[in-house]
Amino acid sequence: MATGTEIERKFLVAEMPDLAAAKAVEIRQGYVTRPEDSIEVRLRQKGENYFLTIKSGSGMVRGEHESEISQAAFETLWPAASATVDKVRWTGSLDDGSVFELDVFSGDLAPLVVVEVEFDSVEAAHLFVPPAWFGPDVSGDKAYSNKVMAFRDRPV
Repeated sequence: MATGTEIERKFLVAEMPDLAAAKAVEIRQGYVTRPEDSIEVRLRQKGENYFLTIKSGSGMVRGEHESEISQAAFETLWPAASATVDKVRWTGSLDDGSVFELDVFSGDLAPLVVVEVEFDSVEAAHLFVPPAWFGPDVSGDKAYSNKVMAFRDRPV
């Protein structure tokens, strides 16, 4: 179980990078809670692994508690997810050693592509200089929250 604080910045992608060295995994995730709820309860299938995640807060720093669950538990809970998102996540390294997660959305959210970078501290997040292929920083824009996007077709 991963418990703690998530510090991340999220950006639109201005230009697709070379993903030859990155690893891809298909993700489907569903939300049990609604966007206006104070916490987020999410189910996620990431490849052959299944997770239940609870997040709190908003913006760049959020509380996050994630537990791996069985496929059977996932399939039992999945009908409770009232909104879903499908995407392919590409994970790779930036020149400064940071790890990026680039999400290519499908379905109603296509052709949206966003990239996230997680940090060990708020200071490191503020000092981060994004590479040229990163577009606008949407870290504080709730419209780009996966939960909000799951309930609406896409950010405006």
